[in-house]
Amino acid sequence: MGKRAVVLLSGGLDSAVTLAVARSSGYRCRTLSFDYGQRHRAELACAENVSAVLGAAEHHVVSLDADSFRGSALTDDIPVPKGREVDSGSAGIPVTYVPARNLVFLSLGVAHAEIIDAEAVFIGVNALDYSGYPDCRADFIEAFQNAAVLGTRRGREGRPCRIETPLIDLTKAEIIRRGDGLGVDFSLTSSCYDPDAQGRACGSCDSCQLRRAGFESAGVADPTVYRSEGVTL
Repeated sequence: MGKRAVVLLSGGLDSAVTLAVARSSGYRCRTLSFDYGQRHRAELACAENVSAVLGAAEHHVVSLDADSFRGSALTDDIPVPKGREVDSGSAGIPVTYVPARNLVFLSLGVAHAEIIDAEAVFIGVNALDYSGYPDCRADFIEAFQNAAVLGTRRGREGRPCRIETPLIDLTKAEIIRRGDGLGVDFSLTSSCYDPDAQGRACGSCDSCQLRRAGFESAGVADPTVYRSEGVTL
């Protein structure tokens, strides 16, 4: 069957590029998306499309208890910050942080890797993202890798599942250029924290601003569909 991997797929730009990297490295991929009560649910449809187009062998949506992820602007009735300077997020962890999200998602990813005897779990975390989410940093990934070795059968048998983070040290422009080189169709992805009912991006949340600036810096055409009132060009 060749090499196998589990890829955590949100439907956003970074996770799509991560899947493309895994596929280009010769992995047969199971993609995992998570329904955790997120407000921006358009991403789930995007993830399914990205998984199919990039040639994943199978796609699973894991339903989680929404009450376990409250307290974030992405899951609760808390306003999503709009129109602020992109680098202002470095002042602290923003309200769009979802409590322990990647800790939970990686744990389920490792569980699926044990089920299918996969060598790796890929996640599209990025430590250079201005937002500074604690579960996207290299020290967290290293600590989780150690825990996965100690807490799984594969790990105890001396063949641990690796946590692969191919984008962790890349800028957004570098991520976009890498995905473009691998043939990623970015029009299939959704990054907005507050899309409308048609899935159109607001254009002014932190994620939209970071995405648009990344395309501009990369010199790659931005295929994002914005709702007109949210965009300043």
